[in-house]
Amino acid sequence: MNGKIYRIFKTEEFDEQYEKLDGQDKKRVDKILAQLYEKGGAIGKPLAGLGFFKEKKFGGKRLYYLVYENFLAILAIAISDKKAQQATINKIIFEIADYQSYIIETLKKNGII
Repeated sequence: MNGKIYRIFKTEEFDEQYEKLDGQDKKRVDKILAQLYEKGGAIGKPLAGLGFFKEKKFGGKRLYYLVYENFLAILAIAISDKKAQQATINKIIFEIADYQSYIIETLKKNGII
């Protein structure tokens, strides 16, 4: 462990997809989120040549998230299966600036920055 603790934030889209998972997959996602809380960007595989945009596989699905090292924050964005993988990645890349604005606003609102 690197001694840092990461704050985990989730999009509404993530929460909706999480609720549709079965109990076993929810446990897997919870375990991944716990790993991210402790290890941050050391977890997962970088995507699209962006070191801060990552995925973590579980079962036949993938959890997508952005790592903001400068804020020690992680934004869980989406969960998809292999079939929807590329569409999900493309959507996240297209909206990446919006996600950054969202995380900064959320951190400000909570008095963190």
